[in-house]
Amino acid sequence: MFTRIDRRLFTILSIVFVQMAGAAMILPILPLFAQRQFNMHPATITLLVSSYFAAVFFAGPYLGRLSDQHGRIPILVISQLGSAASFFMMAAAGSVWMLFAARILDGITGGNIIVAQAYITDVTPREKRTEALGYILAVFGLGFIIGPALGGVLAAWLGARMPFVIAGAAAALTAVMSRFLLHETVERHEGPARSSRRPSLSMAEVVVNTPLILILIVAFVGQFGLGMLQSTFALFGEAVLFANQSEQAVNLGVGLLLAVVGAGQFFTQAWLLGRLKHTLSDSQLVILGTLVRGTALTIFAIVATPFLGGLGALVFAVGQGLMMPPLQSLATRTVDESVRGGVLGVYQSSVSLATIISTAIAGVIFAINPRVPFWIGALLSLVVLIPAVILYRRSIEGELKPQKSPGSSD
Repeated sequence: MFTRIDRRLFTILSIVFVQMAGAAMILPILPLFAQRQFNMHPATITLLVSSYFAAVFFAGPYLGRLSDQHGRIPILVISQLGSAASFFMMAAAGSVWMLFAARILDGITGGNIIVAQAYITDVTPREKRTEALGYILAVFGLGFIIGPALGGVLAAWLGARMPFVIAGAAAALTAVMSRFLLHETVERHEGPARSSRRPSLSMAEVVVNTPLILILIVAFVGQFGLGMLQSTFALFGEAVLFANQSEQAVNLGVGLLLAVVGAGQFFTQAWLLGRLKHTLSDSQLVILGTLVRGTALTIFAIVATPFLGGLGALVFAVGQGLMMPPLQSLATRTVDESVRGGVLGVYQSSVSLATIISTAIAGVIFAINPRVPFWIGALLSLVVLIPAVILYRRSIEGELKPQKSPGSSD
């Protein structure tokens, strides 16, 4: 049985990698594409980025619940086909509104990662769940290294629209892989004692679930810091790390630092997290990751050289990798097993909301001083230690228990 679980875990991770590498191809292309092809103002480009996360925020919980009710595979396939359609729309876009429509469509159907996470929790024993969820971030790291570089090469050789076509083809390929290589897992949790209608996770249940609220607060603040870093990192590189350098030097330097982030994320998930899991609990890993992230943001706040910038990028990736998978694993333990997809959807909406807000205000804060966003992130890392420690105390006192869902049997 465990061999089968390993095979299914490898399959879903392979699918996520293809999807992520394809999606990451457009990361360095989309802002420049919008600016050069449609003469979009930077503020409008930022809204284009935010529109995707806003759509994920509203749609994420529903996609998770649908996967609980109708199965992981149908929702996974639909979401991947939606991503494929959005990429093809961007490749063919002739107007600004079509770009926005494509990004919103991708966000609305962007439940592929949420459902993939739910699938992993289905096929992984509870004690190995954090490590397995960490593998998704490892795959993200690999995709983040390979995808942007590949997108830049394709744009240079074949034109600015070609990366969108390839990304769409990759998303379509993952839909085929999901349909024919994965086995449905939802039926495993249904038994004769269950109602024919699967329970769902309501917002009222989320609000009264104190451990889950603590987890969402920590995740929100963690993603908030990441959003500010992502949205101002290139500007920070030009203004501080590579000040007075040529445009080519700035572009190369920022690209290499982003590659360091991807490499650090892969190292953390593929090697470090699994070893730390032998000695630290999930709640302890959350505290450690929060401290490491805060250290990295402090490095960025005081940094003035590319070398220290690389160190900050590496430390930040390690902290992010130590913090986020345990949070997801803890979230799945605060609810009944039958609504794991729903709780992961709520979790994803929380981090999406953090991304929307942080990317929206980071530019204004950056204009005040390029280092201020990182000081704010470092301060928030200290503040969020309070709910992280409370979460740890609840976990060792045995209070981190699944909450009963409507329709679940005793």
